[in-house]
Amino acid sequence: MIVIANEPLRRVLQWLLPLLLIPAVVVGGAHFFPESRHLFVSFAAAALSVLLFLAGIERKKTGTRRMVLTAVMTALCIASRFLPLCQPVTAIIILTALYLGREAGFLTGAMAALLSNFYFGQGPWTAFQMLAWGMTGWIAGLLADPLKRSKVLLLLFGILSGIGYSMLMDVWTVLQYSGNFTLPLYAAKLMTAIPYTLLYALSNFLFLLWMRKPFGEKLERIRVRYGV
Repeated sequence: MIVIANEPLRRVLQWLLPLLLIPAVVVGGAHFFPESRHLFVSFAAAALSVLLFLAGIERKKTGTRRMVLTAVMTALCIASRFLPLCQPVTAIIILTALYLGREAGFLTGAMAALLSNFYFGQGPWTAFQMLAWGMTGWIAGLLADPLKRSKVLLLLFGILSGIGYSMLMDVWTVLQYSGNFTLPLYAAKLMTAIPYTLLYALSNFLFLLWMRKPFGEKLERIRVRYGV
């Protein structure tokens, strides 16, 4: 397990990667790269997601344990995508971030999208899925304390995450089919996507309502026992 020893560099990367570098790679890749090169963009986003995870590691031993747990949660996300209609992917990502940290949440979301799409289909949308689910995990980890204390806030966050996911994926849709991002086209796409947006929000609400306590208790027990 690689550990970034330089503390100031770690702190900078923890904010610079999710807020600037990874979004720039995803959006820039969609705009400048041809569709046939979409995997290069996805792999670049994946590499930066791993770097973000490494930036959150302070000790090698703890980082290894955290990586193993993150891999398990990623596998659960991938398996859950095979469920019909409503899927608990976002709920699992959020819970991962709450108990394993925002870097683990981002990596779980990004890798769940990339790896599962080798079955469901890779495309230029993959990088946007990676960013959408990754940022959901990162923000959840950033707000971990209030979200763990308040059931209402957690469920509200789940609803907003569903809306945010749909809105970000609609950015890709506009870029893909028009070549340029314009507010009128984006607004039109948002309107046509309302049924899907509501489905995402509702499924996040229901799965968090169901999974919050059993998953939270187990993850908290593991986190405390192994010092993750």
